This record gives sequence, structure tokens and C-alpha cells, in this order.
Amino acid sequence: MRKSTLRRTCAALAAVTSFALAATACGGTTKEDVKSESSGGAASAGKADPNAAIKKGLTIGFLPKQVNNPYFTTADKGGEAAVKELGSSYKEVGPSSATDTAGQVSYVNTLTQQQVNAMAVSAQDPGALCTALKQAMSNDIKVVTYDSDTNPDCRNAFVSQASAEDLGRTEVQLLAEQIGYKGEIAILSAAQTATNQNTWIEFMKDELKDPKYKDIKLVKVAYGNDDAQQSFQQTQGLLQEYPNLKGIISPTTVGIKAAAQYLSGSKYKGKVKLTGLGTPNDMRKYVKNGTVDAFELWDPSKLGELAARTAVALVSGQITGKEGETFKAGDMGEYTIGKDGVISLGKPTVFDKKNIDQFNF
Repeated sequence: MRKSTLRRTCAALAAVTSFALAATACGGTTKEDVKSESSGGAASAGKADPNAAIKKGLTIGFLPKQVNNPYFTTADKGGEAAVKELGSSYKEVGPSSATDTAGQVSYVNTLTQQQVNAMAVSAQDPGALCTALKQAMSNDIKVVTYDSDTNPDCRNAFVSQASAEDLGRTEVQLLAEQIGYKGEIAILSAAQTATNQNTWIEFMKDELKDPKYKDIKLVKVAYGNDDAQQSFQQTQGLLQEYPNLKGIISPTTVGIKAAAQYLSGSKYKGKVKLTGLGTPNDMRKYVKNGTVDAFELWDPSKLGELAARTAVALVSGQITGKEGETFKAGDMGEYTIGKDGVISLGKPTVFDKKNIDQFNF
């Protein structure tokens, strides 16, 4: 048997390989970021030794929401590079669909059977993976979630791309400024069950309760299921159903690109504002042609890297996942574990005409 804070901002984004197709929902922070519904908090055992040596020769498995998805390909390449740098072996498994929760469960079981030392998982559903993940932990496998969380007691730590509250509120703030704090708006989300999307939307709705948004009305939340064609059609449908729509928030890189594609070729270009989470390379032409004023995101490669470094730190005994523990994540710097085992990569960067050419991912 094996024994088993943010420092940088997204302004320090490293260039990673450009990808042509819009990426996925950008996963996400869950409500546990702010208030855990579980009394147990993050699963942990033993005592952390921050001076423990990094173990080598480990096997670290990555399980994204969807393989062959550009967003997760970029994130997981960051994880792979970090695992190899740390002297261990990397492997990736996962479903081909971003809504195949049963498939994700099967892959967790596969990694458990293969006796990996740790697994990094982007959860499609907050609770569906719990039984399988707990089984993995009972087999002395460390479990890190990244991009999209499960319940805190079903993993050792969660690597969050940013706080749920920051993401939800800032997207409303961006759009409100663009529409002059007045008019009907809609949200184009990913899957209806997506942990991250639903949490961000909760904070969007809460932000809209502020009196300064009294003239803004959220008319609908639509779901494109992280599919480009469905997201394109949902955008078209929103504008047909709400001809007076002034703005759309799409907290998914698939959705925002599809919405931008529709808007850029329609009479609504420049009239209906669009913001959300997107990649600079996907959104550059839409910013430059006036379809999009500003949007935000983090570096997915750095997210994957931090997930990998967290997994190795857990296996090495440097951390257990308890609040207040710290560890050195290579050149990324030192990170502190927050409440419920949450580790925040950092705040997102806002991209617009002034700075978008400074980034390549």
C-alpha cells in the first residue's frame, strides 16, 4: 500500500498552443467555494509535512469532462508537462461527450483499478462521481478536482480557476457597463446540470439584485450543452424570442464563440452586446470587428499545471487538503489551501481591443 493564494494573476499568462474550435464550459468553481453544504469539508487524512520530498515515479491520471476538447487539451497539456517535470508518469482518459456522466464514473473506476497514485478530475456533475471517487480514496488514491468540482468530501482538494463569486459578478458588471445598465439580457450556459455554470449563474442573479441594475432584466437562461451548433441555434432562438434583447452572457468558451459567430453575421452585430468566458485566440476577430467589446478568462494550461502539482504534493504528503496548508507549486509560486480544500489559481483577465494581441492561447 502506498502512504500516502493566489500569487499570480492571469496577466502573467503563458503562451500556449492556439486552438481553432471554441473550448468547453471552462469548467468551474462550485458553491463550496463560498459556503459548503457538506459538514465534513474536503476529504483529508494524516498530517501535512511541507518539507517532505517530492515523490517520483508516480502515475497521475487526468480525467477531463471531455477528451479531444481544445480547452481540456490545453489544460491537460499543462498538467502533463508538470507531471513529467516532477519525475512521474501522466495518463489521460475520459468521455468524448461533455454530458456523459456515466462515462466519467466508469473512467474513475478504471483509474482506480489501474492503481494510479492520484487523479485529477473535472466533474460533469457535483454528486454523481462521489461513490466512485470515495472508492478511489479508500484505495489510497489522492483525488484532485479541477475546473469543475464535486462535493468536498469526495476529493482531497479542488483547484479552482477563480472564485465562483468573482466570475459570476464580474460577468454581470462587464455586460452592464456595455449596455448602459438598461435592458433585457439573457445567459447562454453549457449543460443544465453543469456544476460550475449553475454556481456562476447563482452569483450573476445575486449581483443583479443590486439597485444599480434595477433597469436590467434577466429574461432567460438558455443551454447550448457545450456544443457549437446547439449554442449557435440557442443564440438565434434567444433573439427571435426576445427581439429587444440588449445583451448576452455566455460563461462557456464554446457558447461565447458560437454566439459571436451568429451575431457577427446578423443585423444584431454591435447592437446586442456579448460577454462571458472565452479564449483570446477564439475571440480575437470578434473583438476586432466590433462584435464583442470585452470578455474574460484564465490560462487553462496553468490550471492543469496547478492541478498536477497539487496531486503530486498530496501524494508526497506535503499537504492533505486542509485549510491553511501551503505548498510550493514550482515556478507558479506558493499556494494556500482555502476553506473546503479549495485552491484558487487567480482572478481572470479581461480581454479587449487594447490588450488581446498580447495573448496567444
